[in-house]
Amino acid sequence: MKIEHHNYLYYVLDKPVISDGAYDKLMEELKKLEEQFPEFLTPDSPTQKVGAPPLEKFRTVKHTTSMLSIDTATQEEVLRFDERVKRELGIAQVEWVAEPKFDGLSVEIVYKEGRLVGGSTRGDGINGEDVTENIKTIRAVPLKLRDVEIRPPRLLAVGGEAILNIKDFEELNKEKILRGKNPFANPRNAAAGSLRHLDSRETAKVSLDMFFYRVMGCKGKKFESQWEILQTLPKWGLKVNSQIRLCSTIEEAIEYHDQMAKQRDELPIEIDGVVIKVSRLDYEEKLGVKARSPRWSVAYKFPPRKEETQIMDIIVQVGRTGTLTPIALLKPVDVSGVTVSRATLHNQDFIDQMDAKIGDTVRVGRAGDVIPEVMEVIKSKRTGKERKFHIPERCPICNSEVIKEGAYYRCTGGLSCSAQLRRGIAHFASKGAMDIDGLGRKTVNQLVDSELVKSISDIYNLKKSDLVSLERFAEKSADNLIQNIEASKERELSRFIYALGIPEVGEHVAKLLADKFGSVPGIMDAGEEELLEIKEIGNEIAKEVVDFFKEGKNRKGIAELLKLGIKARPAEGRVGRKLEGKTFVFTGALSKITRSEAKKLVESQGGSVASSVSKRTDFVVTGESSGSKYDKAKELGIRIIDEAEFLERVR
Repeated sequence: MKIEHHNYLYYVLDKPVISDGAYDKLMEELKKLEEQFPEFLTPDSPTQKVGAPPLEKFRTVKHTTSMLSIDTATQEEVLRFDERVKRELGIAQVEWVAEPKFDGLSVEIVYKEGRLVGGSTRGDGINGEDVTENIKTIRAVPLKLRDVEIRPPRLLAVGGEAILNIKDFEELNKEKILRGKNPFANPRNAAAGSLRHLDSRETAKVSLDMFFYRVMGCKGKKFESQWEILQTLPKWGLKVNSQIRLCSTIEEAIEYHDQMAKQRDELPIEIDGVVIKVSRLDYEEKLGVKARSPRWSVAYKFPPRKEETQIMDIIVQVGRTGTLTPIALLKPVDVSGVTVSRATLHNQDFIDQMDAKIGDTVRVGRAGDVIPEVMEVIKSKRTGKERKFHIPERCPICNSEVIKEGAYYRCTGGLSCSAQLRRGIAHFASKGAMDIDGLGRKTVNQLVDSELVKSISDIYNLKKSDLVSLERFAEKSADNLIQNIEASKERELSRFIYALGIPEVGEHVAKLLADKFGSVPGIMDAGEEELLEIKEIGNEIAKEVVDFFKEGKNRKGIAELLKLGIKARPAEGRVGRKLEGKTFVFTGALSKITRSEAKKLVESQGGSVASSVSKRTDFVVTGESSGSKYDKAKELGIRIIDEAEFLERVR
């Protein structure tokens, strides 16, 4: 208990009351006692933060709730965000929580009955890698929650950020260089690499730190606000950044951002902005989430650090969906510890607004300190030899016509354009999609260059004899790839939908579509109204999905893939559920259960709940004082049932 108390003072409150030497003596004393009386050694002892034997690989675990990305915003966008939130909530003022945006690795940590039982990386936001043993080695993460001021809940799932402070990062890199190894590019990469070690004893050697900022699940304690959460977590021994702030207006939150930006270079850790979120949790629930991000939070990033260099040339990169992106080829320059030789110019409008030319001297930054981009043209250094650039009228890869769509230009060649075909196949075969091991970019390039593959479906017509004729392919590697291609025919529906490369449809949205409709034809034939019934799908995503499946060549390509044996099976647990594919709408007050409980019952049996009545609705459940939904259901001839019949169906 004495050591745990000093850990709490040092790691959580940052107020140690004894020297490092005195602390080390206490630890040595505890180790000797545990060696002498091993029957008293417990898994949550402070001496157990040393790591366990190496794993062969990490297993995948599902998060308690989705770990979504946060939208980034400029000051103007933050003000618009504030106006939208107030408008949707129907209130004049919102209380905000503002906190530093850490440049680390997001994790979920789970405690049951106050003891640490699991830890996982963010992964795809739905599933992450189980790094429990590595998490246990972090000194700032308690193996057992404190039970002093407030009793810990039965279950607590918390979101946090694993980080490496700048001083420890520099020491780690010095050590790597002395050992003849490549140094890490930045503290975030170092934290991520250390936490994802298969040998947790290696993780234990790195001085990782942790800040907690979110409750992802809780049983045994009810919170009213984000601010209450941040005030409570430290009482259980979970470290929260001391520079968080409660703001009564968005202007206060913006002022906080500006103060943190000024302090940025003096802080012991890397931060790249501030996160601003609605404090009240009932407001958070009402605002909901989008496909990839919450609608109750935004990240107000700091201006990127800039370095001066020269644009040597501008080339065009053709993306998977045919979008042409201009890329500046730069004289190599070091930006925040990373050598940058290429930077995005986004689109033609961006080039025109900046008046950027080939030969210009420019300032380059890394957006969010990650993606290199041209930030500023230094026109005073022009010599007169600079040349203008414009997106070509024909695709530089396949010579197809280039058309303008909004701010972007797109090649009309589709999969007849080798650039789109290459990227499309690489995406189709990627780990989150069909997961065809061995079909990486180099192999894809060989297959396309040799014209063995002219469409995605051609992958499933490949023979061993085709592969052994390619460079670097032996009998065994050819056999392995053919086996992996064959195995990919048995994939979950959500993976197949993601693999198709529908614009705006990532892994999370693909899973939402698969859960809602349960089959390829069901998703292909869904209308916008039906798609919008899914809570996290908005107008833009719904339109993209409908437009994609309207396209004749896309439907033909899918038909070919299914004919070649792809099964696209529903997720485990969906098959055979009583309400599979059924849509319910509730109207009026229920007497036996709450609306929330009713929704969970429907979803647990494979059905879904919509907020409005449409031709696609299967049942309207009526309670006391039913409203206009009842009338609409009668008008459309929808089956109307009462609460008793509904409970009979679901139970």
